[in-house]
Amino acid sequence: MALSTQEQSGHDTGRPSTSPQRSRLAALARSLARRRVPVFLLVAAFSVAAALFGGGVAEHLSSGGYTPEDSESARAERVLAEHFGAGSPNMVLLLEADAPVDRPELAEAGRKFTERVRGSSSVVFAESFWTAQDPSMRSGDGRSALVLVKLAGDEDEATGAAQDLVPEVTGEQGPFTVTATGEAPVNDLLEKQSQEDLTRAELLAAPLTLLILLAAFGSLVAASLPMLVGVVSVVGTLAALRLMAEFTDVSLFAMNITTALGFGLAVDYSLFIVTRYREELGRGLDVHGAIAESMRTAGRTVLFSALTVALSLAAMLVFPVYFLQSLAYAGIAVVVLAAAASLVILPAALALIGRRIDRLDVFAGLRRRLPGPRRDGAGFWHWLVSGVMRRPVLAGGAVAVLLILLALPFGHARFGLTDDRILPEGSSAQVASDTIREDFADASTSPVTVVLPGLDPVDRREDLERYARDLSRAEGTARVDGAAGSWAGGRLVAPPGPASAAYADGGGTWLSVVSSAGPNSAEGEEHVRAVRAVDTPSPALVGGQAAALVDTKSSLGERIPWAGAVIALSMFVLLFLFSGSLVVPLKALVLNVLSLTASFGAMVHIFQDGHLKWLVGDFVHTGQLEVTVPLLMFCVAFGLSMDYSVFLLSRIREEYLATGDNTRAVVFGIDHTGRLITAAALVVATVLAALATSQLSLLKLLGAGLALAVIVDATLVRGILVPAGMKLLGHVNWWAPRPMRKLHEKAGLRDA
Repeated sequence: MALSTQEQSGHDTGRPSTSPQRSRLAALARSLARRRVPVFLLVAAFSVAAALFGGGVAEHLSSGGYTPEDSESARAERVLAEHFGAGSPNMVLLLEADAPVDRPELAEAGRKFTERVRGSSSVVFAESFWTAQDPSMRSGDGRSALVLVKLAGDEDEATGAAQDLVPEVTGEQGPFTVTATGEAPVNDLLEKQSQEDLTRAELLAAPLTLLILLAAFGSLVAASLPMLVGVVSVVGTLAALRLMAEFTDVSLFAMNITTALGFGLAVDYSLFIVTRYREELGRGLDVHGAIAESMRTAGRTVLFSALTVALSLAAMLVFPVYFLQSLAYAGIAVVVLAAAASLVILPAALALIGRRIDRLDVFAGLRRRLPGPRRDGAGFWHWLVSGVMRRPVLAGGAVAVLLILLALPFGHARFGLTDDRILPEGSSAQVASDTIREDFADASTSPVTVVLPGLDPVDRREDLERYARDLSRAEGTARVDGAAGSWAGGRLVAPPGPASAAYADGGGTWLSVVSSAGPNSAEGEEHVRAVRAVDTPSPALVGGQAAALVDTKSSLGERIPWAGAVIALSMFVLLFLFSGSLVVPLKALVLNVLSLTASFGAMVHIFQDGHLKWLVGDFVHTGQLEVTVPLLMFCVAFGLSMDYSVFLLSRIREEYLATGDNTRAVVFGIDHTGRLITAAALVVATVLAALATSQLSLLKLLGAGLALAVIVDATLVRGILVPAGMKLLGHVNWWAPRPMRKLHEKAGLRDA
């Protein structure tokens, strides 16, 4: 049902109309309204240029970026690539045959196939069961074998090489059926799948959003304005991503996440401004006066809200992984675009539409048969908030306990890095990797690598042998391969051979330490720690996927307090400048954290533990979460929660300043914004839930988790915890010491 003028209002409709107050935003709105035709022409030109410039942005985005570039494991990989032409393989080819692969004719075909792969200009090295004579590269039934390939370049270059090479070496290849997996082919599939998912999400979110806006406004004309601003914001987002990609690495997931965020915020901001405009018309202002007053009040709140979301996203900049940093830069740009689009386009559009804002009520027939909104102050939100404030301890306590209980599953969260299992179940790379995990448990597809750049393997052969022997005795080590031969359990199991030469180069050497545990497991992490604990004969660098996981978790963990401090301090300062209170910011921070509990608990219960998978669609259950996702979800969800806090607080504060009655202000503020905030939250939740239809588990997790956080915040937190807390604190809500009050009088965020 459409929002009535009274429900949209921050004032009683019976109060006398007043002229719009002067402010810079109001002056800007009047100027844009007067120049509406040039504004529309400029917006149209911008949209066309942005669409042309950003249309091919996917080709310029980067895969990977989940590990710190300055970590020990990353330095080890760089030294391996630069000095030894080696490193962890980033492509694995699974060759399956109808007969044992060690038969002479299959062995010959396997060697020729390996040589053909080696001959590619993008291949650094390629080793197979037949060339390395490594039995661990043959399956238990003897009918499958592996070819381990290192593609040249960084992650993006290796992905590009996989795009070209994989079609040439997969499928039916003589007596073999070949499937590709590994980091580079998986990244290639991720890029293609993310583009398909983006199209699906947009086709799903757009009509659902329009329906929500129609239900909220009851007018196709009014509903079309937020959609217009949302579309311009999305087009601008693509152009912003394309521009950023010229100067820095930008994650390929930025396109999916930021377009959803930009569209949702642009629609939300427009929803609040258009709603205020209808309210001001209802109070008797003329069109230009209503536009100016809407921008002075709702426009100011939009600016402040955008600032809070941007600062929350900026906290991700402290983490040294470009996956999070690029999403922070992109997210900040998108928030600015969404706010700017709302503040620039709407004054011109509203001036053009004028009083026709309520035309084309497509639900008019249905609305006549349904009861209209109550005008006696007894609507749902008034009833709910009044009941909560009569029993604030019982209501608030019950919800707080519920949210804390929902967070309990996060206590046993386990973290790993992305691998093939992020892909849809049944994809070729994912199936091949599952086969390798089951049939090639001892294969060195993801070894721990130890680089000794200053150790000459000839002059210090005894030191190298002693080190290899000690490494083979380390907990979790299955085998150690190097210039000193192969070692297991403290014994030499294979003397140095022709293949051992690959482990030495000039004055340095390196060793491949094959683990008995998977690289993305707690056991794999313990094995890395055991390897690093072994005394080295010279300075060493330990790398590999398991080492990258250890380094990433350590690096991110060290910076979490800094990110938390950035969010807490910036939000506290901004809310103080907005409200003039020291209590309101503290309470908002606590409630925002509580609003995220359900999402973090659900994250573990569904995506880690594998329960209730049917709620979000099928995915590969790995028993762990990607280590960067909780950080990304916290920063985004915290910003969105604070976004609604600002809108609600602005109306409560407005009424409190007018009446001095805390209880009345809270009931009035929530009652007269409840349905509006619910509609806004539904828009954002719908856009994010559309993201959860992705076939990629990382995007599915983000979409579902963020949608749940928004719904919980707009209902349980804003409807129950906020009024309960404000009732218990009473006038203390607005307390600040005298020096702080004077500071707010001088520097507070009043009319923009």
